[in-house]
Amino acid sequence: MAQLDTLDLIVLIALLAGTAAYFTKGTYWGVPKDPYAASFATANGARAGKTRNILEKMDESGKNAVVFYGSQTGTAEDYASRLAKEGSSRFGLRTMVADLEDYDYENLDTFPADKVAMFVLATYGEGEPTDNAVDFYEFIMGEDISFSGGGGADSSPLSDLNFVAFGLGNNTYEHYNALVRRVNDALVKLGAHRISAAGEGDDGAGTMEEDFLAWKEPMWTELAQKMNLEEREAVYEPVFGITERDDLTPDTKEVYVGEPNKNHLEGTSRGPYNSHNPYIAPIVESREVFTVKGRNCLHMEIDVSGSNLTYQTGDHIAVWPTNAGREVDRFLDILGWSDRRHKVISVKGLDPTARVPFPTPTTYDAAIRYHMEICGPVSRQFVASLAAFAPDEASKDEMTRLGEDKDYFREKISNQYLNIAQVLERVCEAKWSKVPFSIMMESIQKLQPRYYSISSSSLVQKTKISITAVVEEIRVPGSKPNIIKGVTTNYLLALKQKQHGEPDPDPHGLTYAITGPRNKYDGCHVPVHVRHSNFKLPSDPSKPIIMVGPGSGVAPFRGFIQERAAQAKAGEKVGKTILFYGCRKPTEDFLYKDEWEMYKQALGESFELFTAFSRETAEKVYVQQRLSEQATLINGLLQQKANFYVCGDASNMAREVNTMLGQIVANQRGLSAEKGEEIVKSMRSTNQYQEDVWS
Repeated sequence: MAQLDTLDLIVLIALLAGTAAYFTKGTYWGVPKDPYAASFATANGARAGKTRNILEKMDESGKNAVVFYGSQTGTAEDYASRLAKEGSSRFGLRTMVADLEDYDYENLDTFPADKVAMFVLATYGEGEPTDNAVDFYEFIMGEDISFSGGGGADSSPLSDLNFVAFGLGNNTYEHYNALVRRVNDALVKLGAHRISAAGEGDDGAGTMEEDFLAWKEPMWTELAQKMNLEEREAVYEPVFGITERDDLTPDTKEVYVGEPNKNHLEGTSRGPYNSHNPYIAPIVESREVFTVKGRNCLHMEIDVSGSNLTYQTGDHIAVWPTNAGREVDRFLDILGWSDRRHKVISVKGLDPTARVPFPTPTTYDAAIRYHMEICGPVSRQFVASLAAFAPDEASKDEMTRLGEDKDYFREKISNQYLNIAQVLERVCEAKWSKVPFSIMMESIQKLQPRYYSISSSSLVQKTKISITAVVEEIRVPGSKPNIIKGVTTNYLLALKQKQHGEPDPDPHGLTYAITGPRNKYDGCHVPVHVRHSNFKLPSDPSKPIIMVGPGSGVAPFRGFIQERAAQAKAGEKVGKTILFYGCRKPTEDFLYKDEWEMYKQALGESFELFTAFSRETAEKVYVQQRLSEQATLINGLLQQKANFYVCGDASNMAREVNTMLGQIVANQRGLSAEKGEEIVKSMRSTNQYQEDVWS
């Protein structure tokens, strides 16, 4: 064999290197850059190299106004975005939106007087901050607060800070809008200048949107005067740039077709699993617990073994839904996008502070199906903003009227519970093809996880979480009756139907992409995470408890009683365990009827169940009446320091139970009604009285 000379070796090595490079392209080098990787590559959503100094961020991006938000369900974030857009388009403010958990606050004492801070703060639970506002709240309310300049609470360290604030609350809760009130008072106490009165929106009264609109107009007037701003005609300026990608298809591996982040896209999902990163959990059991046709209540068992997800009895599980196929089709059709639904798009913020609300590149269909709350309520402001894109002058006039006339809007839109696609259909059946996708992205909230009280005990089922969910349906009367379907509960019903052998689940005429993006949820899986709650059993199982949970409000109490039954079986001393439960009829919707008998056998005389059936006789009976009938028992247990729990409807039941308990205490102890109310209020403040309620 001829010997290779030096030149031959060089050529051979070059050929081998070139061949290796060719076959490893796309694997070890030349990998296409994911434009969203910075936001979604890590499980917790952290962004590498991002400054936590808000003033540094404002200076480098040329901003003079920041809108901070504390949001649990996305509404406060939506209002913050709307304020930022309006400040920019109407008054020329250079605005940015900021998540409170993304920044530190020790340097607020250096906030310049020629800038403004806006706070949009939701109150969560019993007067608590939302998850993303906890650190800010604890800092600003701290007794030994200290700022970067060394100033403390007594030296007015925030004397240059100009701010406005709006709160989101619910008057059915005792601590209505507590967060914005406390933060407002704390900022003023620290020397900050409030430009306009703090606003308060009331979800309990159904006036949140109108409260927001009524607050912002005088606020803008006062802010404009303070900062010498001139109002101009508002013209739509997109926050996001949309690019259709002819070089990509939905099958291209770097295209997101519903995956929540890069790890899920690459099939390497890993924890920690949280509100940024769901666990795709198998549903190991699902069954119907109502015994009447036409209504559904689901019991599901979710397996979280191997995920490192943990829960404690009384916590919540979050289910990440998808939109119903029928509503996705309606949305795409009225906007004239049906033939482009699978077109790949890249989305980029046109402002350096704009945060794209979902990972890209993606498709129109995937963005709408998995990431946009297209079935949510519609605001007057949103409707008014779409008038400029109406198909004709008549439609433009109608949209303008709806945006300006709140009574007309209430009659035509709010009272009918219409979503945005339904609004456009009713105003004009022609395609609204002039509407840019960017304005829909900016104006429609991100599709949020729905939270359910866990109905199992972590002591009994450490790696299996139970859900109890009534499938929601609202029938709206009118010439064109509208039937509102719960987004998540009907999604769960479709999964239950699939698990029970239906090849094409179609609950209530809805269809869902239940196998998930790229069939990653096949085999009946659902994306979930766990949210910890303060709704807890006493640490001492011998302490008595009283529970009030009509309907699906009984869910956490199934977990409580399941746990106490297990403790009793293990030989522990278990205190008196009383449950007041209500439903329509014992033959239709008596949840877990057979289980209560089983728990009774384990707990013996420690467990008592009092039932109230509202449709069994001519006279409607509710749990409040059963409480009144058992006044002596309840008062006796309260004097033994029993914990009192309420779960269910906040607007009526929970409020009436609170009133009834005050009356029981007053009557049983020979006190005034006012003193009875005072004692109940004291029970709340010491966590002897706990609520897990919704409106």
